[in-house]
Amino acid sequence: MESAQQPFFNRGPTPFARFLLCSLLALTLIVADGRFHYLVTVQQVVATLLYPLQRAALAQANLFDRASGLFATQTQLAARNSALEQQNLINATALLRLEALEQENARLRGLLDTRETHGQSALYAEILYSHRDPFTRRVIISKGLTANVAEGQPVVDAAGLIGQVTRVYPWASRVTLITDTDMTVPVQVLRSGVRGVLFGVGSDGALELRFMPFSADIQTGDRLVTSGIDGTYPSGIPVATVLEVERNAAYTFARITAAPAAGVNRHRQVLVLNAPAAQVQNPGFEDPAPPRRRAKKDKGD
Repeated sequence: MESAQQPFFNRGPTPFARFLLCSLLALTLIVADGRFHYLVTVQQVVATLLYPLQRAALAQANLFDRASGLFATQTQLAARNSALEQQNLINATALLRLEALEQENARLRGLLDTRETHGQSALYAEILYSHRDPFTRRVIISKGLTANVAEGQPVVDAAGLIGQVTRVYPWASRVTLITDTDMTVPVQVLRSGVRGVLFGVGSDGALELRFMPFSADIQTGDRLVTSGIDGTYPSGIPVATVLEVERNAAYTFARITAAPAAGVNRHRQVLVLNAPAAQVQNPGFEDPAPPRRRAKKDKGD
């Protein structure tokens, strides 16, 4: 029976000897690579072989980072979108307020021009609300007895005549609009000078010029202004524009409809004009001369 081969050394190198050998080999490789660059090719080959393993090891971490970044980005975008929408609403509200202020300033400038045009003292007021009765065309303004407002004073805006003060309270007044069925306004056709009476029909956008003969020189598009003959409204205030003139032989008078010139249901700022000066009664006529007394004869004559 053949005996087992005996090892050449009874035991291997000690751990310290192995450490010294590995350290010496490592130092030798480092010096050789740093001095002569012998291991560049080996490093490139090893890096090429290990690259797929590195990518596979990093893929899971990259996937987690990308998923976290995606959710974080969506959350940030949603928050930013919400903030931008809120800012957009704020800017839109500010823009609407700016446009409203510009329109209000334009109306106020128009009111000032109206006061200068008519050469009368006027009182600025605002429309507080409409009258509760749905069958009337009345509004409540912000000036009353404390501001020396009196019944009968005309009320205008930047475009023309709105109505007339019909009742006065301590701090407010009621204005009946010219479109009310109880309102009549003496007017004159600006083009031809024909005079007539304008009646309200209870609608904010319609008026009627009644009792005008067929031969009256009135056309579509004519502007109607106050004639001033009633002593209530100053002359020359724009009132309406003729919309339609219907002449039918079946009726005694022509049917004439008009649209109000003023914003009777739109504007908020108005002017209350002072009543015009009292007009002379029976103009063109003089009081008759007092009768002469006949001298009485003396009894002695």
